[in-house]
Amino acid sequence: MMLYPVYVHQDKDSAYGAIVPDLAGVHSAADDPEALPRLIQEAVELMYDGETRAPPPPLPVNIHRRNPQFTDGFWMLVDIDLSKVNTRAVRLNISLPEHLVGKIDRAAAAKHMSRSAFLAMAAEHALATPGG
Repeated sequence: MMLYPVYVHQDKDSAYGAIVPDLAGVHSAADDPEALPRLIQEAVELMYDGETRAPPPPLPVNIHRRNPQFTDGFWMLVDIDLSKVNTRAVRLNISLPEHLVGKIDRAAAAKHMSRSAFLAMAAEHALATPGG
């Protein structure tokens, strides 16, 4: 899961519109802003369905706040579960110490994730971290 900044705006007599600036083309709308996180998750899954590349990591919300396009609304941070994004998987065979596999499996189970999803999340996190 990864926190993405989402810009929310509402024109007079309309639903709340939501834009995910880091994910071009991902947007949604709802009458109730509390529904937006679920709808944004669905929009991300639809947008990246069958894509070969995963969604890019988010930029800090402060960078987006400087954009004059985003001035009349408010920001939400939405936790997007990237393990549900159906990007084309590549099968690989790796060897790890047995004790490490056990730790990975326990951590994945605690997060209700598969081993593969957990390892992908850990790799994405390590690569998004400076020096990663």
